[in-house]
Amino acid sequence: MKQVSQKIQAGLSTRWGFFLFAVGLFWLKTIYAYQTKFNLGVKGGMQAFLMTINPIPTTLLLFGIALFMNGRKSYITLIVVDLITSAWLFANILYYREFSDFLTFTLMKGSSSVSNNLGKSIAGIIEYSDFLVFADVVILIILLATKLIKIDRSIFMKRNAFAITGLSVVLFGANLGMAEADRSGLLTRTFDNNYIVKYLGMNAYTVYDGVKTTKNNAIKANADSSSMSSVLKYLKENRVSPNVEYTGVAKGKNVFVIHLESFQQFLIDYKWDGQEVTPNINKLYHESDTLSFDNFFNQVGQGKTADAELMLENSLFGLQEGAAMVTQGTTNTFQAAPAILDQQGYTTASFHGDVPSFWNRDNTYKSWGYDYFFSSQYFKEGKGYNVGYGLKDKIFMQDSAQYVEQLPQPFYAKLITVTNHYPYLLDKQNQSIAKTDTGDDTVDGYVQTAKYLDQALGEFMTWMEKTGLDKNSMVVLYGDHYGISGNHKKAVAKLLGQDKFTDFDNAQFQRVPFMIHMPGLKGGVNHTYGGEIDVLPTLLNLLGVKNDDTIQFGSDLLAANRNQTVAFRNGDFVAPDYTKVGSTYYDTKTGKALTKLTTKQKQRVLVLSEHITEELSLSDKVISGDLLRFYTPVGFEDPDKSQISYKVTDAKAQLKAANKKSKTSVIQQNGGKSTMNLYQTDAPELK
Repeated sequence: MKQVSQKIQAGLSTRWGFFLFAVGLFWLKTIYAYQTKFNLGVKGGMQAFLMTINPIPTTLLLFGIALFMNGRKSYITLIVVDLITSAWLFANILYYREFSDFLTFTLMKGSSSVSNNLGKSIAGIIEYSDFLVFADVVILIILLATKLIKIDRSIFMKRNAFAITGLSVVLFGANLGMAEADRSGLLTRTFDNNYIVKYLGMNAYTVYDGVKTTKNNAIKANADSSSMSSVLKYLKENRVSPNVEYTGVAKGKNVFVIHLESFQQFLIDYKWDGQEVTPNINKLYHESDTLSFDNFFNQVGQGKTADAELMLENSLFGLQEGAAMVTQGTTNTFQAAPAILDQQGYTTASFHGDVPSFWNRDNTYKSWGYDYFFSSQYFKEGKGYNVGYGLKDKIFMQDSAQYVEQLPQPFYAKLITVTNHYPYLLDKQNQSIAKTDTGDDTVDGYVQTAKYLDQALGEFMTWMEKTGLDKNSMVVLYGDHYGISGNHKKAVAKLLGQDKFTDFDNAQFQRVPFMIHMPGLKGGVNHTYGGEIDVLPTLLNLLGVKNDDTIQFGSDLLAANRNQTVAFRNGDFVAPDYTKVGSTYYDTKTGKALTKLTTKQKQRVLVLSEHITEELSLSDKVISGDLLRFYTPVGFEDPDKSQISYKVTDAKAQLKAANKKSKTSVIQQNGGKSTMNLYQTDAPELK
């Protein structure tokens, strides 16, 4: 036994032995991460085989750099490379746990705009087992430090180092060939990063993303007016006439868009601990003058809230990587709701209780044409006011009301709530319902923050009634994205009272509320399938705004014969008949996987898939190429960003002047007196 141990020690003390041992350890920990930290959706023997071998080629290539050096430098280089790649794997594990996707260069480029107050989220995401991805680095360092493995100082032949490099290239080529055979167009037609990692590995995905990022930057530089032809052709062929019964029914009305952070459809009428979680939203949802949609889906990608805002106000999809508000929001040309309505005589304003740079809003909103952006700079801060992503909703909505009452009417006002944001933390004095008992800390606080959001909304709506704003306003409420990710299957199953929670269930779980409330509106629960991409065309028709030559990928949710296929950012989709998740198709009505498609089914899902691919690709083309600079709808004028200032002193002076000039604000209609005495909140921080 001792002789065997000595032979192993001697073998590991050679350059070859140490190198292969390091590669083996890295391979093992990567497979561990694939199987326990990610949900790659491996199906079939080929995918399982490729996932198992794909770390080897790139590990040989990267670790092989050390073989071109000799002595101590070689060992240090290998450990540094190991540490860097391990850190990258660790970062992706944390990001994937909450966002079900991998980090991209585009996302990291804009990370400074979303880094505020993320400490609580990261602390809540980390698990002790995550640090096992550094175990191989620790083992190697210990073995070298204790001299159980001795440094081989002999000269390593360069031809052997080149041989390892060549072998890594050959192995990667074989890996890619088998991957392409199993998944045609893997590198050219995929919208899901899981496929790249599953087939080619984490390191290959990083290179792929870097190349694609460089390519996308070149796209914008090389785009010209002719690039719009395919987009215009597609929109002409797919444009749907709006529902004339609803055309202009809200003409001249104020518009409130209330952004329900991380709010999912299952919360509607949901009860816990013997009480409704969201009674105010439930009441609004079921009122006869509310249009409610129960098959409305979030369609966000990595940008999450930023993607939701982009779709809501531009009818353009978020990008496959990162957030367009961050990467293109400052420089791109947009034809967004604020600019469209501003040119219809509306005052436009967005309200958010966090720093103005979050998601690059302070720049993007100028590109979208917002007259005002009331961020944290405009609101009072006090002890316990902030929940980590901005002011708590009750405080935020009360503070926002003081500016709402000064806006010349008609106005378009978007209020972005934040308390119902991951990790769903709420201090005890604001809790009014018990946590759920799934045993998942991420999930169990969700009902508490959702109820708090509902209470804040109720207070705001009561103030609107007291001021009379409710009679002359259309209130739009929407959930921006999922609150609980599909990585919490056991907890969600218990929450919903199900035995299990499948990939199909998760696709259906992406439903979020969308409702439009206005006195006199012919309401009811509408069952059409749609998503955030469809909001802008729907609202513009209700407001009676011409919308037949705009670049919008959605359609009026109330229109007859509309395409009800809802695209997800990764290329999956939900439709009334079929649902696609990864490479599996399901019968939407039954939820059963279709293991063997009939000829008719194959034709149908092919049509749906090709439609989704074209739609996403063309929307990406518009944003990545900044194509709207080459096309302007009739009567539309690009916002003059040089005339827009969100500096507190400038905006307040402008608001004061506009308020006096128009005589239409709530304050002016109240004899020049504020209505804030009518606003009542039970926020304990304000007592």
